[in-house]
Amino acid sequence: MGFPVTVVLGASGRIGRVLRHCWPEIVSQSGPLAAPLAGAEIRWQSRKPLLQRPEVAAPALLDPLKDPAGLVQLLAGAESVLCLAGSIPGRGMDLADNTRLACAAVQAAARAAEISGAPTARVLLSSSAAVYGNQPGLLSEDSPLSPANAYGAAKAEMEQQALALGQQLGVPVTALRIGNIAGLDAILGGWQPGFTLDQFADGRSPQRSYIGSVTLARVLAALVRQSDLPPLLNLAQSGAIEMAALLRAAELEFAWRPAPASAISEVELDVSRLRQVLSEAGDARLQTALSPPANAAYMVTEWAAVQPSSRHGKEAAKNPVQTLQKLLQTKDFYRS
Repeated sequence: MGFPVTVVLGASGRIGRVLRHCWPEIVSQSGPLAAPLAGAEIRWQSRKPLLQRPEVAAPALLDPLKDPAGLVQLLAGAESVLCLAGSIPGRGMDLADNTRLACAAVQAAARAAEISGAPTARVLLSSSAAVYGNQPGLLSEDSPLSPANAYGAAKAEMEQQALALGQQLGVPVTALRIGNIAGLDAILGGWQPGFTLDQFADGRSPQRSYIGSVTLARVLAALVRQSDLPPLLNLAQSGAIEMAALLRAAELEFAWRPAPASAISEVELDVSRLRQVLSEAGDARLQTALSPPANAAYMVTEWAAVQPSSRHGKEAAKNPVQTLQKLLQTKDFYRS
């Protein structure tokens, strides 16, 4: 299928900014690696004005919680809704807004379809690997939820409430349990001089399932196009990466500190269901992206390409647009 009419809620957030940067470059590419975004109608939503790029439509300025009628109007005729809007720890926001915003999106999708008589848009929710908490082994979508912090608990509650509401209203809902995003995390994104990293008894730093920012943009573009998705989907690249490996790849200095008893040593997501979805969609290039173990150095390059002011990745920081174009055109894009 072609790229559907898509609404992106939360365009001013971290993932939203990545998509606004990457998707126009994907549109401009040609050949087998290009995602079919050319001519696509993508509607962006933000609560505040954003720095405009001429190739990206201006966002609709509205608060989904305070203007439900405006949200319904924004979703009129939409085929897919990517809900990135939410709250994260440390910013004085109410974590319960994750549930409120997700349910507002589901309700608006149902109401828009009711008014127009068109098929109901699928709603994709930005959830998190934090819902799994501290559990050993490879974590699949069927693993029990055991969030270890308030953020993980808020995302788990969001999933439960939104999925139940979607079933009640006839709205297809998929919760994307996204792993750590290189550059949007507390490691690369939060690095500063004097940075310290937990070290466990085996000498290693915390290990997490990661995904590169450009790869994330490509995977989301592919998922938005799918008419049939499971209700739960892990989203990361294969394997777990040590946080120390990312800092070393970015040539960022850090010091060790003994890991506290509460620290989680490893979270590794099983992405076989995601690979299967992409396989059924005939998207071999993205299936390849998720098959080999993730590469820390390449993730650093991806982040520098979408974040020109980044300290991470010297060559990419010098020429971010050219680097992003090169990444998108590379034949072995996901094997470098």
